[in-house]
Amino acid sequence: MTIAIYPGSFDPIHNGHIEIARRAAQLFETVIWAAYDRPLKNVLFSEQERLEFMLEAARDLPNVQVCSYHGLTVLFARQVGAKAIVRGLRATHDFEIEYQMALTNQQQAPEIDTVCLMTGAQYAFLSSSILKEVALANGNITEMVPPYVATRLTARMAQLGDDRGEKVKLVSIQE
Repeated sequence: MTIAIYPGSFDPIHNGHIEIARRAAQLFETVIWAAYDRPLKNVLFSEQERLEFMLEAARDLPNVQVCSYHGLTVLFARQVGAKAIVRGLRATHDFEIEYQMALTNQQQAPEIDTVCLMTGAQYAFLSSSILKEVALANGNITEMVPPYVATRLTARMAQLGDDRGEKVKLVSIQE
């Protein structure tokens, strides 16, 4: 059985993540979609909330399992018997980062390959950071995420307070 992991922080998932998970499910017998439990960045959603989003997105993908993990990704991959780590690429900048990470992973676990899937053009601009920024400024996120994520993200942004980019400041420039 060919097992692959699709790791990330997924804070929150968006349509680009879901597309990569679906495509990986077509390539591998089993895909373990794994949320890193303690990323080195501030997360907006708890580990449990991120897993709930992923479970909902994968509900019609019988060969996709959802879980969280901690520690080195390659050690987690080895622990679950994965032969590949799936990564999504949007642009050249992603390639540079993923290439460096793949070489590091290869040094740590040479038996595990990195498989990069290019995201569809409609999601090439999309990242969780951009998604959160648009949501924070009350922008339209309905084309970026499934409805259940949009609802929770909008509610979370409302919890953050009133100063969410709604005020416009006009500045006049004197010559």
